[in-house]
Amino acid sequence: MEDNQTATPDASTANDERARRLADRAALYAAGVNPYPEHSDVTDHAADIEARYADLEAGVDTADVVKIGGRVVAKRGQGKIMFIVLRDPSGDMQLFCRINDMPSEAWELLGELDLGDIVGAEGVVVRTKRGQLSVAPRKLTLLSKAVRPLPEKFHGLSDKETRYRRRYVDLIVNADVRETFRRRSAIVSAFRRYMEDNGYMEVETPILQTIQGGATAKPFITHFNALNQENYLRIATELHLKRLLVGGYERVFEIGRIFRNEGMDLTHNPEFTTMEAYRAYSDLEGMKELAEGVIKAANAAVNDSEQIEYQGQTIDLSGTWPSRPMTSVVSDVLGREITLDTPVEELRAACAEHGIETKPEWGAGKLVAELYDELGEGSIVNPTFVTDYPVEVSPLAKRHEDDPRLTHRFELVIAGHEYANAFSELNDPVDQAERFRAQVEEKFAGDEEAMEYDEDYVRALEYGMPPAGGIGIGIDRVVMLLTNQASIRDVLLFPHMKPERRLGAPKKAAAASPEVSAAVAPNKLPTLDLDKVAVEPLFADEVDFDTFSRSDFRVVKVKDCVVPPKSKKLLKFTLDDGSGTDRVIVSGIHDYYEPEDLVGRTCVAITNLPPRAFMGVESCGMLISAIHKEGDEERLNLLMLDDAIPAGAKLY
Repeated sequence: MEDNQTATPDASTANDERARRLADRAALYAAGVNPYPEHSDVTDHAADIEARYADLEAGVDTADVVKIGGRVVAKRGQGKIMFIVLRDPSGDMQLFCRINDMPSEAWELLGELDLGDIVGAEGVVVRTKRGQLSVAPRKLTLLSKAVRPLPEKFHGLSDKETRYRRRYVDLIVNADVRETFRRRSAIVSAFRRYMEDNGYMEVETPILQTIQGGATAKPFITHFNALNQENYLRIATELHLKRLLVGGYERVFEIGRIFRNEGMDLTHNPEFTTMEAYRAYSDLEGMKELAEGVIKAANAAVNDSEQIEYQGQTIDLSGTWPSRPMTSVVSDVLGREITLDTPVEELRAACAEHGIETKPEWGAGKLVAELYDELGEGSIVNPTFVTDYPVEVSPLAKRHEDDPRLTHRFELVIAGHEYANAFSELNDPVDQAERFRAQVEEKFAGDEEAMEYDEDYVRALEYGMPPAGGIGIGIDRVVMLLTNQASIRDVLLFPHMKPERRLGAPKKAAAASPEVSAAVAPNKLPTLDLDKVAVEPLFADEVDFDTFSRSDFRVVKVKDCVVPPKSKKLLKFTLDDGSGTDRVIVSGIHDYYEPEDLVGRTCVAITNLPPRAFMGVESCGMLISAIHKEGDEERLNLLMLDDAIPAGAKLY
């Protein structure tokens, strides 16, 4: 402890701001001042003071003493008067500091404060002659010395990765970010209140599970040391919640974290929050009422209208939300009637026409579902319950009595994205066992997302489960919708990020590479061992100058980068090419980069290539990369330029 308190930064870094602050911290300890005291006395907050003294006239001093605490975010003044802006969880409050009001040691401390320091102030409430409500301190205490300075600028596209990695700084400096997460809390609270008001009991079910079930998804796997067994992090809460219906509860729900070892994009994160609810003696209609009611209640908690703006679209949450069969949505986007009786060859041709990959064994139901996922879902704007899902994609739902190819299932779609998934739950143990067996066969055939056979769940159904409706609602996506956020990472306080590494290093090698783990500047490639480097030989064939000059090489700025659905190798870029119209390019470099590595970067692209379709996405151009080998390992470096070069600049 003594060594820690008296440590002095190296003289060579004396001009560094952090080093200077560390020196100030050491000086405080040397002077007998603890810059991190155990006790603090804060009884008041900025917003409460603002409300209480809203009518206080300019130039009036009260005798009312308050005690506030917060972070110094602004400091100005000299001579006998200084002004400090203090930020607490409720807002900002000015400290109107006058030398005659404060003891000498407090005044001296005032002069030594840095932006970011946390202080406590005790004083009277005043309103300055210019009308600013303030606290005039009589006592000032340093509660936490900030040895790392706050950034001057922490906004903008290029800083997104830093903002996600250092969310604590993001929250300090960006009021809109703090407001988003305050609203998230209000939304989750509204969900709970609505469910409890409608007779649902909140329960908790295991996160560690021995069987992969309740959804089709690739799980995270961990080892349970005490039992010496492999476990999965749950991919759904469904099967345990339905066991509770067997046990006699009528209405249950759980708000909890779900883990699916899958891709990340604007609307998907491998760890996310859902609310699942199950109601005995209910069905799909009951789940529609629940979905509509709980989302409207959440909206009322954070917005003043049922007409909300989401990413440039007006979404109307009012009224009773309509229902549409999946085949109706697909028919609309294809411009011709599609049903499950449509010949498989015709459905497969429609998929091929739109660049949708298929498998030979897929039947009509699976093909229709793929057409809907790739083309239909994105066409829906206002809340719509998409119904009548094929049984091939709904292994836990009840079949239609009049058409066993369809199930009693809906997905709630808003603004082109799924927000809820609901079923009239399957409660026939024999039918359920058969579907589990089919899933096991798919797993043996190589489908990592297929469910396993849950013998205990089948046994539970054999005791009898009442007819029931069940629903899962994605909390993160609801928060995105109601707070107008484009990315799921903007509604997760601490989104998962890859370890900081230099760009271009292969992902598999990055963790083990001693160069990458060294304390060097981020986003710089390690020094190459030229003895291990191999490059392709130069082309022997010549190309005439006119042919080459027709290739249009342009500087582009990466506005957005995501992983396309159902792809592991591709990245989809939205680029500013200087034309005023976004350009989309798909590139197979996901083995080397994550999307967050590239947003905000300045790159080079060929912009006059004919469009090509990848996974249903038209790619208009090609990003330029440099590839070489080091030993047996290929390394790809996306060509990046100085950010000062404007989008659209032509390369010659």
